[in-house]
Amino acid sequence: MPSLLSLYRKILFGRKPGWDHQPLPNIYVQAPNVILSQDKISQYAEVCGFEYDGVVLPPTYLYVWAFRLHAMIFIHKAVTFPLLGMIHLKNSISVFRPVRADETLTVQCELAASRTTDAGLEFELVSKVFVGEELVWQALSTYLYRIGSAGRRTRPPKASEMAWENVQQWRLTDDLGRRYAKASGDYNLIHLHPLLSKRFGFDRVLAHGMWSKARALSHLMPSIGERPFQVDVEFKLPVFMPSEVTFAFESIENGKRFEMRDVKGRRPHLQGNMTYL
Repeated sequence: MPSLLSLYRKILFGRKPGWDHQPLPNIYVQAPNVILSQDKISQYAEVCGFEYDGVVLPPTYLYVWAFRLHAMIFIHKAVTFPLLGMIHLKNSISVFRPVRADETLTVQCELAASRTTDAGLEFELVSKVFVGEELVWQALSTYLYRIGSAGRRTRPPKASEMAWENVQQWRLTDDLGRRYAKASGDYNLIHLHPLLSKRFGFDRVLAHGMWSKARALSHLMPSIGERPFQVDVEFKLPVFMPSEVTFAFESIENGKRFEMRDVKGRRPHLQGNMTYL
């Protein structure tokens, strides 16, 4: 598996001319014989709030390995636009069975589709994890390369109509981004330090979207147990650190609906559904 730190040097500091207004080609990457580190799994579980027994992986942990292959696709010469213009819109993860920490994995990723929207170029990366010939885990990530439109205004997202009861309140410390980076290997500069995030146009440090998803899912795991499931999220407003956020969920047919909102419970940072397969 490639080092994300070395890939980020190329992603953040490499020069790309910009989108050439052409559809993206199909790009496929595979990494066989992936062996996981117990220390890194434990660090990840702690920072994301999972109870890790040393045997079964936190369900979102495999995404940090799939993202290494995403990064390889981002630096491909056929992807002519820079990472800084890109937004992670949605993420779906399917867990077909619990994956053990001691299993040897094959990780695959494919740039599967792209389309032009009013906001820019939207594209999808499909990631799969196999143990031998068995598909055990799959993810679909939807990204947007935004193209600014003069006079175009975006309305802030609204919270859903779900019952906002039994609300959890979580405190995000200013070192959360660095702890998540150490555990995941994902050293995106906008999540590390305000001096670094300001270089890329943000006044404060942003929490990683996949940390938000993992933290939300960790709260649902007692309801899920070892059953196969799918968890879909949409990333709404960014989460700046340090800050406080609120979280709640409710039962729906065949699963749960959940949201992470601001401390007043008015604006959504993350909206999602968990359904049993």
